[in-house]
Amino acid sequence: MYIGIQMKIGVISIFPEMFKNIFAYGVVRRALQNKSATLHLVNPRQFSARVDDLPYGGGKGMVMKYEPLRDAIEHTLTILDDPRIIFPTPSGVPLTQAKLKSWVGKNLLFICGRYEGIDQRLIDHYVHEEVCIGDFVVSGGELPTMMILDGLFRLLPEVLGNQASTEDESFEDQLLGYPVYTRPRVVDGLEVPPILLLGHHANIANWRQRQRISKTSSIRKDLLKED
Repeated sequence: MYIGIQMKIGVISIFPEMFKNIFAYGVVRRALQNKSATLHLVNPRQFSARVDDLPYGGGKGMVMKYEPLRDAIEHTLTILDDPRIIFPTPSGVPLTQAKLKSWVGKNLLFICGRYEGIDQRLIDHYVHEEVCIGDFVVSGGELPTMMILDGLFRLLPEVLGNQASTEDESFEDQLLGYPVYTRPRVVDGLEVPPILLLGHHANIANWRQRQRISKTSSIRKDLLKED
């Protein structure tokens, strides 16, 4: 689907060591190994000993300063070719599978905020998109960025063992995924649905689609398209 894709990804973080763990596992490791993507980590601390300061107007906590982030961005722009700059934040728009697909093949630069946030002037001047991974708050942008990279890289060629695995997943066609089962046929008195054992592919496909619709209607009605 995305043959020949080679993406350059930049990540600005004061804790770049957090990303080293994901290099060794799963789809991120495979994407980097087969050169479908390259990942560049930049620490704002290399440009300034102080990366945070008190907020104007008072209030709790600290705010990430404009200058160190600016210098980190400008440095990364010399490595990446015209990247789209993304800021993961609870105040961003909800991230969707469709949005991930729109980023495939593009160079991206992620800014990982910390403390109470980053100077708004930097967002106004540099950031193209603010995205949110859910209605909850974590202590920084590193974990959301890792989740985004995992979701993004699995769309790249030769990363998943079977690229067709992405076709019937949750959020494809605005539906959640269907339930899956494996051996043994009966465990703890619980049986696999008989229709999956009959080998009639059309009937199985219809059953799975009905399961997707039912689950989406029960759990995420907001995803269902209006007629």
